[in-house]
Amino acid sequence: MTRTSPYTKLDPQFLYRWSPRSFLSDPLSDEDIMTLFEAARWAPSCYNEQPWFFVYGRGDRLSEFQTALVDGNRKWADKAPLLILVFARNDFEERGNPNHWAQFDSGSAWMSLCLQAQKMGLVCHAMGGFKKDRAHEVANVNEDKFTAMCAIAVGKQGPAESLDDDLKEREDPSNDRRPLADIVHEGPLPG
Repeated sequence: MTRTSPYTKLDPQFLYRWSPRSFLSDPLSDEDIMTLFEAARWAPSCYNEQPWFFVYGRGDRLSEFQTALVDGNRKWADKAPLLILVFARNDFEERGNPNHWAQFDSGSAWMSLCLQAQKMGLVCHAMGGFKKDRAHEVANVNEDKFTAMCAIAVGKQGPAESLDDDLKEREDPSNDRRPLADIVHEGPLPG
């Protein structure tokens, strides 16, 4: 991988993390799957609420979970042996008030899961391209209590050659990121 950073203290895990579309269909062990969720469990959250909720499909259940994906993502994600639907609990459990940080915190949990997967030699690809109503239906998760956030394909990385030509072009981990000057500013913006 050719990603680089001028910041020598940056842990390489951040440079190596990317979202491939090519997966091998090799099944994951129970231990591997639960280790991913254990990493997510330790993510930070407002009032330690831990509002994330993961529902996953594999093996015989995988095809039903895949029906929650839009066609463009199904085209490549169907090969992944694990599909996770991520939900965020809308309200604080104890107080019942809206938890305005639930989605932010659930994003932290997803990133923890993703980085753990990378440490284990696995890859993840989170998708906003999914059908929220179908995700709730497949997972049997109450739409009034939880917001469907994303779907995540997880597995071992497959060869780019196994993808359709249009996807092969996008299977490039060396893509650049925005410069820090575009996303960080010290103090208030002028004007």
